[in-house]
Amino acid sequence: MSKAVKALAAISMLALVAASCGSDTSSSSSSGATGGPSTGPSMITSIGQGEGELNLIAWPYYAEKEWVTPFEDETGCKVNVKYGNTSDDMVNLMRQGGGTLYDGVSASGDASNRLIAAGDVAAVDVSLFDNYSDVMPSLQAPAHNTVDGVHYGVPYTWGPNVLMWNTDVVTTAPTSWDVVFETTLNGAANPSAGKITAYDSAIYIADAAMYLMAHQPDLGITDPYELTTDQLDAAVNLLKQQAGMIQKYWALYTDQVDGFNAGDMALGTAWPVNQNLIAAAGKVPVDATIPSEGATGWADTWMMSANTPHPNCMLMWMDYTLRPEVQAAVAYTFGATPSTLSSCPLLDKKLGKDAALYHCGDDTYLQGIYLWKTPLADCGDDRGQTCTDYNIWTQKWLEVRGG
Repeated sequence: MSKAVKALAAISMLALVAASCGSDTSSSSSSGATGGPSTGPSMITSIGQGEGELNLIAWPYYAEKEWVTPFEDETGCKVNVKYGNTSDDMVNLMRQGGGTLYDGVSASGDASNRLIAAGDVAAVDVSLFDNYSDVMPSLQAPAHNTVDGVHYGVPYTWGPNVLMWNTDVVTTAPTSWDVVFETTLNGAANPSAGKITAYDSAIYIADAAMYLMAHQPDLGITDPYELTTDQLDAAVNLLKQQAGMIQKYWALYTDQVDGFNAGDMALGTAWPVNQNLIAAAGKVPVDATIPSEGATGWADTWMMSANTPHPNCMLMWMDYTLRPEVQAAVAYTFGATPSTLSSCPLLDKKLGKDAALYHCGDDTYLQGIYLWKTPLADCGDDRGQTCTDYNIWTQKWLEVRGG
């Protein structure tokens, strides 16, 4: 058991996190403009004999021996894992070798829609999976992995991106994201300037947009991922302002862990696993919260390559990861929340009094998180094709980082 697992229950941040596939196929249909596949890979409708090998791309701590080894023993599928540090990593790795090097990926919403739109991942018949009916209502057919009623994977875990701080340095618990965005607080220079850290990805623009939703309502932002040019520019300007206070951006999770442990970083957006590892090291005290403006977050999906060389092993893995004991183990290790309802009693038993802090099975809580999704030109409302897509976000993020 890792140190992160042993320390998990005691961490206060938890208060806020809480051969072939068969001959029967049918084509999926949807447009790339709405995040649907451009090539329309065939839907997988049956599971055959395992091929003996499975090559996965995963977030750190998503494929630990604790639950991988039993899967290998049960199926005969030897699991090899390549860990990705960002959603861009996930997309690029999945496309290597024409999509034949890796069988599947644990994709967050800002990667899953891109993979679907490009035809990189296969549609699947979720009735193949015994525990799919146990998935939380909001994750049964979410926009980040389901298009026009066609499913492109199965849910894994979810959680918010929280505000974390070193309690020896930031002695008053923050209640707003203003502590990482504003250069002036209460008429004085931001005392955390030079100690702030932020996530190094274009999707972080959504965090700034979420902040502006609350503090500049005249901008008319209703969804931090659906931004017109003016709204995007406002968010980017806020991030350029923030850049002068940043000690270091992090994409590799260990960069933030190391930065906090060394005392170089004291405040910034974080993942649960980052805080777990810092707390386990015991070098600096940390706490975390979801500020008044809310939080962005992630809901991850296991998706199968449209050109997978080991489709049956991948389907077996997708089915296996929906088991309550697997979902609970992953959630406990990573500090996230399971996607299946039957995993909640198991997680409750592991966490004891802290179990309620995960909001396991709480669909209302989940709906309150601004989950990562791929920005598209289609605003998703009567504004039509007037929003900025991920390519533009990437260009703007380079401006922020270059500045």
